[in-house]
Amino acid sequence: MQDVIRINREDNVAVALRTVAKGETLTIGDLSVTTAEEIPQGHKVALMPVKAGEEVIKYGFRIGFAQEDIAAGQWVHVHNLKTALGDLLTYRYEPVGGALEKGERAVFQGFRRSDKSVGVRNEIWIIPTVGCVNSIAKALERDARRLVGGSLEEVVAFPHPYGCSQMGDDQEYTRTVLADMIRHPNAGGVLVLGLGCENSNIPVLKEYIGQYDEQRVRFLQCQDVEDEHETAMAILEELAAYAKGFVREPIDAGELVIGMKCGGSDGLSGITANPTVGAFSDLLIAKGGTTILTEVPEMFGAETILMNRCETEELFGKTVNLINDFKNYFTSHNQTIYENPSPGNKKGGISTLEDKSLGCTQKSGSAPVRGVLSYGEPVKVRGLNLLSAPGNDLVASTALAVSGAQIVLFTTGRGTPFASPVPTVKISSNSALAEKKNNWIDFNAGRMVEGRSREELGQELFDYVLEVASGRKVKAEEAGFHDMAIFKQGVTL
Repeated sequence: MQDVIRINREDNVAVALRTVAKGETLTIGDLSVTTAEEIPQGHKVALMPVKAGEEVIKYGFRIGFAQEDIAAGQWVHVHNLKTALGDLLTYRYEPVGGALEKGERAVFQGFRRSDKSVGVRNEIWIIPTVGCVNSIAKALERDARRLVGGSLEEVVAFPHPYGCSQMGDDQEYTRTVLADMIRHPNAGGVLVLGLGCENSNIPVLKEYIGQYDEQRVRFLQCQDVEDEHETAMAILEELAAYAKGFVREPIDAGELVIGMKCGGSDGLSGITANPTVGAFSDLLIAKGGTTILTEVPEMFGAETILMNRCETEELFGKTVNLINDFKNYFTSHNQTIYENPSPGNKKGGISTLEDKSLGCTQKSGSAPVRGVLSYGEPVKVRGLNLLSAPGNDLVASTALAVSGAQIVLFTTGRGTPFASPVPTVKISSNSALAEKKNNWIDFNAGRMVEGRSREELGQELFDYVLEVASGRKVKAEEAGFHDMAIFKQGVTL
């Protein structure tokens, strides 16, 4: 096992793959460096002197400026490194790369819906239109679990606090997200549970849903019936009978849509877990499939890499707007654009937002950008898509699901138990986390620093995703976790 890794030959720092003691001599290529202090695992060590004000380079790109003179062998972190990022920037389109070579066909066992969409789960979803009926929805979830059996895999309620006392875009986001959830193909049946007096009531929501299968989607307005629980259970029994008519069948992997997100990152995330997901993304796209990358604030500092991979100048312009609109969102709320990384990120070895973003974008692989989506917008083109959503884990993962992802890949160096509306695969950046939190982690990418290659792990992850798409439960599903979080931006009345 290596002691440290120099990611790019232009880098003037290396990343410790284990905790390195003070006074150890490290050999990296033709360089030899003796550590001046202890370097924690995932943290950076200077390979050469860096003067105050000079660039610190990692991944072949600047991750900030030295705040003071840094000697070779010193620990490089928040105490002597600061971000180099400013506010709104001007960008120039400089396209690079091209289409991936077509890969061999692969299949999984999925559910073909009446509208020809494809699900990887066959569940009944209970979608409240407003937070006032959340408790009813959860009670129905508990009682309706007796209906599970055959090809019906689960009954899930998705409580949320919204649907009323909202205005403008904030209210539009809620309605859009709820409509997207109702249409999602992982649900073989949907009960839309309304109250009756809310802003986003059932008649209003139907305008956002559009055409739907009346056997698959049913509605109940609680104020209209004497016993809402009894009435709802009767509807759920009918939905269960309908959903059990779906059976798994062979489906081309090109119909998979996979969301990609990271959270609780550490210094190894951009070296192991995120590149593994990038290799997976390229494999899936080469087979005709689709991946979606989100968490726009964690593109700041690495955005030009994505911009220059845009397939057209029009997509480049949309990506510029994606970045600048999110910066304006921050400043409109009088918040600092570059507040990231979080305390947990810093503890894991990430020092600046550029450091985090350059690691984060490794999940996109090398494919060209073929789509840029606004929040709540369904994916329309196959290939790599960029999606507008914040970095918050639950909000961003929900955004991926409502844009059409049947599965979310979530890389982490710190660990988290959360779920999303769809199967959420937790991918650890280090083996210690995978061993300690085996009840959370589904896939260990930390093996990359133990001799496994990016290509090997990318293929292994691809094979695992096909198993999940074919019915294998992830750890969060085994624990019974299903979460949803809507992006709130406006005032509450």
